[in-house]
Amino acid sequence: MKILTPLLLFAVFLTVFAQPKEEVPLIPMKDFFKNPDKRSYSISPDGEYLSWMQPWETRMNVFVQNIGEDEITQVTFAKERDIAGYFWKGNDRIIYIQDTKGDENFRLYAVDRDGKNQKDLTPFEKVRAGVVDDLKDNPDEMLIQLNQRNPQIFDVYRIDVNTGEMNQVAENPGNITGWITDHSGKLRIALTTDGVSTGILYRDKEEDQFKELVTTNFKETLYPVFFTFDNKNLYMISNIGRDKAAIVAYNVAENKEGTIIYENPDYDVSNLMYSEKRKVLIGVLFTSWKNEYEFFDDETKEIYSDLESKLEGYEIAVTGNNRNEDKFLVRTYSDKSLGAYYFYDVNKKELKKLVDVSPWLKEEYMADQKPISYKTRDGFTIHGYLTLPKGVEAKNLPVVVHPHGGPWARDNWGFNPELQFLANRGYAVLQMNFRGSTGYGKNFWMIAFKECGKKMQDDITDGVNWLIEEGIADPDRIGIYGGSYGGYATLAGVTFTPDLYACAVDYVGVSNIFSWMNAIPPYWEPYREMIYEMVGHPQKDSLLLRDASPIFHIANIKAPLFIAQGTNDPRVPKAESDQIVAALKDKGIDVPYMVKDNEGHGFRNEENRFDFYGSMEQFFFKHLGGRVGEVEGMKE
Repeated sequence: MKILTPLLLFAVFLTVFAQPKEEVPLIPMKDFFKNPDKRSYSISPDGEYLSWMQPWETRMNVFVQNIGEDEITQVTFAKERDIAGYFWKGNDRIIYIQDTKGDENFRLYAVDRDGKNQKDLTPFEKVRAGVVDDLKDNPDEMLIQLNQRNPQIFDVYRIDVNTGEMNQVAENPGNITGWITDHSGKLRIALTTDGVSTGILYRDKEEDQFKELVTTNFKETLYPVFFTFDNKNLYMISNIGRDKAAIVAYNVAENKEGTIIYENPDYDVSNLMYSEKRKVLIGVLFTSWKNEYEFFDDETKEIYSDLESKLEGYEIAVTGNNRNEDKFLVRTYSDKSLGAYYFYDVNKKELKKLVDVSPWLKEEYMADQKPISYKTRDGFTIHGYLTLPKGVEAKNLPVVVHPHGGPWARDNWGFNPELQFLANRGYAVLQMNFRGSTGYGKNFWMIAFKECGKKMQDDITDGVNWLIEEGIADPDRIGIYGGSYGGYATLAGVTFTPDLYACAVDYVGVSNIFSWMNAIPPYWEPYREMIYEMVGHPQKDSLLLRDASPIFHIANIKAPLFIAQGTNDPRVPKAESDQIVAALKDKGIDVPYMVKDNEGHGFRNEENRFDFYGSMEQFFFKHLGGRVGEVEGMKE
């Protein structure tokens, strides 16, 4: 046994106690929410050109570069709103999409890779366009869908990407919600719904009439992923006769499931991957606490193994490749980093970094997003994440509870600027995949039906109480913030559990389920009966929906509330925020209310993000404490 001398004891004291703990610096708010240097890299089918998006006039636009050369060509010049997405159409043309002020009526545009021959392919007002099949083997045409004839449903058109000329190739009788082609680009599958039952229509040839293959209740999943490589049968995601969705082979002639390709006992399988060149299945994707792959193919295993050895410590996603599948684009990420893009030469096994996405955010100052779980009051296990401020003892902390949107969605592990921003300000952030969240099986999803504001909200409350019991949360400094359904859960939190929260931020959230249902987008109309069964019927369940709508319980609200809304939101109309703000003002309660006239369901423009998160920062600082950056004032 070693005895410490007084001198050694004094040295230990100096080491342990005298040296102050290094505080994580306060990172400017804009560093978390400004546009990245470059993102959304893509590679031309011939592997000769790279494209990406980067800011120009503060908006994300598309740029192209010949691999190995220095010259860069800007091909889009959006000033009002970011380009929402793009892809290569052949080796010489790029297709991109954009809406107007957040209305989600996306238009399709085309431009040559040198920036010439710009063309608005769908120049229609109040029409939403989408791509059915980009027809990789046809350089001049693709299949698109438009709700031009009827705003509730989408017909299919063949369009020339150079001239914009189009011809209708399939008319929607009124119940079709999706279209699927085979590997030759032939329109062979139509997905239908009457709101409660979902069906799959099939035909052998495009000249044939569609015939019903199978019909199920919407509570059961049977969804075609793609055709087998001989174009005769299908690979499907199915939870028929099982709780967790699996990947199965489906025999069309016999109209039944065949071989199970992959299933997981704990999680739904969400994607099946294949090689277009080699015509083989290569793996599946499912999400536990993070994305996980199961590979079937030795060649793919070798590629990922090599990438993992070269990019140790990061999650890896292959985000693109050329037609020959020997040049890959690779994206890295973690909970503390937006990562980087790399160019990978498969044959040479050479990896070249293209760009760090947000190099100004230093990983050593970012917080861990740790997976957690807790039990609900009725015995279910809820999985989620806890992000704790770095360099601070996890005890008696101010907390921001952050329920996800959807609600039929889920939170995932990975870099989230909101989490890191709030953690940097000294807040613990709690996320939870409450009942109804996807990926955990059929039963976990269905037990949430008609439980908005009820057991779904209890799951959130139980998470907060768990955090208090663990000693992590200061019970007097707990706020709640969410968007969309998370905004609804925020309003439900301060109305149904008014003593639990010290303040709340509602971002494009539903306040009145009745008015929200009356104003759903026209193309959601085929799903109305399904919404009624999942959320509640406005007549048959009127008492339930009234009880679950925060607008009818504003007398309970004690916590300060900040609300943000986009004027052109098609999913949660501005009226949802207007009415609760008006009701609170009628009570004499002043509610900070931020409205952006050039936004929709969430703020996409950079300056609006700065305005929102800067105001949120001041709001939480005022009511929860924490840390705060430069004061720019609450914008209303």
